[in-house]
Amino acid sequence: MPANLDHLLVVAISSRALFDLEEENRVFDAEGAARYMERQLEQLDTPAQPGVAFALTRKLLAFNTPDTQRVEVIIVSRNDPVSGLRVFNSATSQGITLERGVFTQGRAPFSYLRPLHAHLFLSANAQDVQDALKQGFPAACVLPGSQHVDDPHPHEVRIAFDGDSVLFSDEAERINHEQGLDAFHKHESERASQPLPPGPFKPLLAALQRLQLDGRSAATAPPMSLRTALVTARSAPAHERAIRTLMAWGISVDEAMFLGGLPKGEFLHEFGADFFFDDHIGNVHNAAASRVPTGHVAAGVHNP
Repeated sequence: MPANLDHLLVVAISSRALFDLEEENRVFDAEGAARYMERQLEQLDTPAQPGVAFALTRKLLAFNTPDTQRVEVIIVSRNDPVSGLRVFNSATSQGITLERGVFTQGRAPFSYLRPLHAHLFLSANAQDVQDALKQGFPAACVLPGSQHVDDPHPHEVRIAFDGDSVLFSDEAERINHEQGLDAFHKHESERASQPLPPGPFKPLLAALQRLQLDGRSAATAPPMSLRTALVTARSAPAHERAIRTLMAWGISVDEAMFLGGLPKGEFLHEFGADFFFDDHIGNVHNAAASRVPTGHVAAGVHNP
């Protein structure tokens, strides 16, 4: 019977999102593709160090047990196949199991997300992320250097999402952007019972909830659990529409923070987020400064 990825959480990730290849990328920028390939070949047996999304990847793969596979992580990269060999070697050296990869040697790889049925694409290439978002895939550009210093919850994955333009569409965000906060609150109060249209990351949150529920109901629980949070600049009275939207979707989050414009970084640090997704680049940098692994979702009114 042919292999398939049905019923799995599928994460597509680039080489630079999984491993710290920033030095090699500087060689590529300064000296070109040929020298970059030579450099990777020279270091074929030298493991690359973990990158921004490495800890998240390792934790998600821990949902798999000898009896049940729940998560598939696939390298989808602009790297050449030789560089791809170093990526697989590095993964093995770092103790994570990767079985599949797509290496396009400079060509945009996002078109392969569709046959992979990817629920998430993480990349350090902003253009690839934008193209993936346009095709309807949850995608984020990782911010190098935003790794955890330590991990206080090694047996739980914690993922946090912004609301507008991420979980929800930018419908309300546009009102705030174009008409101001008072108009935004009026707009949301009048539509409190009307669900917001979905944003680009609703499919990922739904897939994570399925993973969460499957782990809880399994006869043998996986060694990893999952906790999610909505971390938004919304405050009362605009909080109600966000909550009612999730209720209408039949999707829940474990925590919700309505911060009314307060900086998010310290809250995300206290939550212990293994990854945070936000459309506003200022929030992304603020979270990264608090050592929270972060991805920029280049969608909505803040990312024309």
